[in-house]
Amino acid sequence: MAASHKKARVRDVAFCRMIFIGILGVVLLVLLIRTKTFIDLVSRYSPETDESFGLTHNYTLVSNKNLKLPRQNEFSILLEERNQMPPRNLDLYPRLAKNHVIIVLYVHNRPQYLRVAVDSLSRVAGISETLLIVSHDGYFKEMNKIVENIKFCQVKQIFAPYSPHLFPNSFPGVSSNDCKDKDDPTKKKCEGTPDQYGNHRSPKIVSLKHHWWWMMNTVWDGLKETSQHSGHILFLEEDHFIYPNAYRNLQLLIELKPQKCPHCYAANLAPCDVKLRGEGWESLMAERMGNVGYSFNRTVWQKIHRKAREFCSFDDYNWDITMWATVFPSFGGPVYTLRGPRTSAVHFGKCGLHQGQGETACIDNGVLNLEVPEVDRVPNIKSDWGVYVYEHQSGYQAGFRGWGGWGDIRDRQLCLEFAKMYWASG
Repeated sequence: MAASHKKARVRDVAFCRMIFIGILGVVLLVLLIRTKTFIDLVSRYSPETDESFGLTHNYTLVSNKNLKLPRQNEFSILLEERNQMPPRNLDLYPRLAKNHVIIVLYVHNRPQYLRVAVDSLSRVAGISETLLIVSHDGYFKEMNKIVENIKFCQVKQIFAPYSPHLFPNSFPGVSSNDCKDKDDPTKKKCEGTPDQYGNHRSPKIVSLKHHWWWMMNTVWDGLKETSQHSGHILFLEEDHFIYPNAYRNLQLLIELKPQKCPHCYAANLAPCDVKLRGEGWESLMAERMGNVGYSFNRTVWQKIHRKAREFCSFDDYNWDITMWATVFPSFGGPVYTLRGPRTSAVHFGKCGLHQGQGETACIDNGVLNLEVPEVDRVPNIKSDWGVYVYEHQSGYQAGFRGWGGWGDIRDRQLCLEFAKMYWASG
């Protein structure tokens, strides 16, 4: 009887094992089908294919469902899901430093530039202590591959799911019924609202402002990795060269800011004037916030977010000019940033919008000739320095109405919807 009981137990174990193997096989099959579906969609909606691009994990994200966003295609939906995947390299860097400053690198489609920026980041002291988030304006195979090869820190990729580059036949991309150039909508019976100069939207142009605003809302309010982060976040672009001392200098500036410049909103790695390399004085500098290597905390972001209507309605396709001309002035006083007397970041892009592609990219024939002085390879900010304040700075004066390119009602509405994505409706 004991032998019979033992045989029954063996049969039960074998049966359970077969059930487990069967379930595991089904799960693997589903994952395989889903990954293949994703790769097929990359081929369908993107001009390029990347077989290494797949879905392996997904976090649950609470968001506002009552939004008036454009109808997504399948690729847009899957990119949005992919944004909730955990960072890469967690096996190499399982923990972030206690006082880490998250770095966000926002990119378009300039692979030659991105290689230079990533190489410079790889040489930054302290980079392994933090999280690097790379925000893509659409999906481009070569850009994705460059980021996937990063091994010097935790890295997370996010993709703007409403980028015009993902919608070849509909808004926010190009629609067949869109007005072009200076078309008269009434005469042409086309769709679109011209800007103040009579020009209709260009998806390639408006994508700059859309991407920046979507990225800001998503990084601050839409990611698990940043949801509890109240400290500073550093923002860089793909045509920024970062000095080896940048991260340590930034940590010093953030630490000194409450005492040295309590009215400063931000900390910058570079002067506001991108052509300058700093004064070289033994003093900290307070000036208007620049667009190269700027950082601020959640309190400042919330102040910016409350100005969504001003940001989204200003007729200028440049996010930075929009901030300088309408958002910052609405704060009621000067918006200063604290920086060192020597730059720790350099803007090297020479071509402008969405250039830097292929062999003819204009960064001196694909090579960046930039020598970093020895003094800029180590932290060079002193805690006993005073602060020199640039009280009277040139900028956009009252009455400036923008350079245009942002007149279409659809773009303005999409911009406002981005501001509501992660905020409860009601």
